[in-house]
Order: sequence, then C-alpha cells, then structure tokens
Amino acid sequence: MNVRKLALDTLSKCESAAQYSNLALDSKIKKFNITGEDRSLFTVLVYGTIEHKLTLDYYIDALSSIPSDKIEPATRNILRLGLFQIIFMRTADHAAVNETVSLAPQRSRGYVNAILRNFLRRREEIALPDDKESLMSVKYSFPKETCRKFIDAFGSDETEKLLSAMNEPPKMTLRVNTLRISRDALLEKLSAAGIGAQSTEISPFGIRLTENIPYSELEAMAGGEFFIQDEASQISTAVLGPHSGDRVIDMCSCPGSKAFGAAIAMENKGELFAFDLSKSKLPLINSGAKRLGIDVIRADVHDGREFIPQLEGTADRIICDVPCSGFGVIAKKPEIRYKDIKSAASLPDIQYDILCNAARYLKKKGVMVYSTCTILPEENEENIRRFLSSHPHLMAVPFTVGPLSAESGMITLLPHVHGTDGFFICKLIRR
Repeated sequence: MNVRKLALDTLSKCESAAQYSNLALDSKIKKFNITGEDRSLFTVLVYGTIEHKLTLDYYIDALSSIPSDKIEPATRNILRLGLFQIIFMRTADHAAVNETVSLAPQRSRGYVNAILRNFLRRREEIALPDDKESLMSVKYSFPKETCRKFIDAFGSDETEKLLSAMNEPPKMTLRVNTLRISRDALLEKLSAAGIGAQSTEISPFGIRLTENIPYSELEAMAGGEFFIQDEASQISTAVLGPHSGDRVIDMCSCPGSKAFGAAIAMENKGELFAFDLSKSKLPLINSGAKRLGIDVIRADVHDGREFIPQLEGTADRIICDVPCSGFGVIAKKPEIRYKDIKSAASLPDIQYDILCNAARYLKKKGVMVYSTCTILPEENEENIRRFLSSHPHLMAVPFTVGPLSAESGMITLLPHVHGTDGFFICKLIRR
C-alpha cells in the first residue's frame, strides 16, 4: 500500500471536489482498510498538509520559476506533500524527495525535484514577510484577514499564542456516561486496556486521551459508556446544570452531544426536546441516545427561529448552542481556517433571532446557556449585550465549573489558555 499516493489522492479530492477532509479521510480508510501505522501516517499527511497549506505555498511560490497561477493544481499538491514531510515531519531529506518525486508524472518530475532540492539548499535564505499580519499568515498558515481580526480582538502577542495552539494536534476527549459508569471506573478500564488517559482539568465528567486511538477500537471496548465531546462543550452543559425531572429544550441539537450530557445530568428523568433544522441529522441523535441508554430525548425537525406556542414559559433549562462560524475548532477542522472571515457577517443576526425565540420558552428563574464554538466577539459578547438590552427580564449570572470562574456570567475559552476548543459560554437566568 502506497500511503503517500493515497494521501495525495485524498488531498486532490478535497481540493477539486471541495470535500471535507474528515469525510474524504474516512472514505479512504474504509475503502482500503488502512490500519495501524499506515493509518496514522495517512492521517498526519492529509490533515497536516491542509493545515499548513499557506506556509507550504509561500515556499513553493518563492522557489518556483513558473508563475504561481501557472503551477498545475496536481503538481502543487505533490509539492505541498513533499515540503510538509521535510519541514514539519522531519522526514529524512533524501527519502522525502525521492518519495515525492515518484508521485509526480514524468513530465513534471524534474520540476518537482528541482523545487524540493532548491528548498533544501536555500531554506535559511528564503525571506519571510516584514509586517506582523503577513508574517503570522505565513508562519501559522492563516489568511491575513483572519490574523488581523484576531489581533483586533486579542492583541498581537495573544494572537500568536492562539494561532500556535490551533496548530497543535488535538487530543480526543470523552464525556463519561455516568448512567452506566463512573469516571474513575472508566479510567481504570482504559488503563487496563493499555490506553493512556487522564481526567479533564475543568470538566468533572471528562477524560482526555493521551494518545490517538481509532474510535472504533474504543467503541468496541466500552460501547455506551462514553461519547466524544470536547471539554469546552462539556463545560457548557455543566453551566446549564439541569436536574432530574427538568424540562429541557435544545434549540439546535445535532449531533446531540449537549443533549446527551444534559439527559445524563437529569438522570434520564424528565423530558428533553432536541430540535434541529436538518431532518437528515436527527438519526444521529436518536441512535446516539439509544447507544447511551437515554430515553428522555424527543428529537424533531424545527427551525430555532420559529416559535412553538405550546412551549412558551415551560422550560426549566434551555441549551442555545447556535450555528456559528466555527473559528474556535480550527485545530479539529483545518479547512475552517481558510474561510473568508467576512462570511460570518450574517451569523450574528441569525444567532440573535434564535436566542430571542428561545427566551420565550424559559420559565421564571429558568436558566439558559448561550454558546458558540467561535471566538469572534460579534457572535459572542456583542450578541449577548444586544440581547440583554432588549430583554431586561433576563440577566447574565456568574458561574464556576471546577477551577473555572466567570464573574461576568460569560467567558471565551481559548486553546492556549484553557486547553480546550475555542468556545463561548454565557449563563442567563430569567428574573
């Protein structure tokens, strides 16, 4: 099996068909039954090359005798793959060059060989941009506009730390299904199976794996005793604090992890409405709930902006995890980093409308958590300030989860600070 050839085919598929890398990757793994070290190498090559695309392209364009727009897409992908191995995987130079050149068709082998060997000779001489935004863009492979946006929000020094953290390979995080097993018992079970794992620092019911394990292997060992959920998402459910017997509404539920966490906290007693705009995704909620032994969830298709009169003033707790730009989960979804930052401009109004509608379902003294997996202020703090100015009967209230404290009632979790996805959480209560 030629893993590098499969990686190249996958990269080309992502580029030409605009297919998400995780879907293209899974498709190839299943089709060719890629396992063990081959699977690990294949995953690193695909995700890593996509993640560092702007950096790799900068060096290709700096070294190429052919104008940038004249380099064939297939040849550019081959060069990206080769340079990624040399720069970021520390593959032996001669091996990286030979393996990469062998992937190229005969007509372009000389060109590919020349670029790679030229890089090996001149890598220390290639000048990097002078201005801060352009330098960050090349160094961390983020568009300049995104770097500028983050600098405006967090400052230059914090942005550099943030971008660096977003380039670190993420570890899988599990949410323990305490309906079936305790966290300590699951940790012992993982240890006995030779799987490195540790308790999450903030979430009281999370486990972070210290090594990458195929999910299928975990599922075979402990099916129904956990589900995958980042610690940030677990924290938002802890902030919600549902109780046994509550009525909970999840406004935008799919794929359902927050609904599962809430149902577990409810001890599988009460009722939980899990709504989502996409009917095709509802089976994810139903199958997940069944696997976890949860039967209080009622999944249904519904637009979170449309009011359901029967539910007015009936909810003890509301999960308002709204559609967002996703700029907090870049480490797990490398394509997001290349999205036009301006594409998020229409989202705050949609989020605001969902939040306003959700507020109508809340009981007096009921709790609602507004959350996003982005770090852009206009989708987060600015939206909450707008909402509270038009809804004086609701207020943001302080919360703590483990060592985490939010005196203002809201917090933006950052990868380089909290070790989680980039995530925003706000706790609201009806007066």
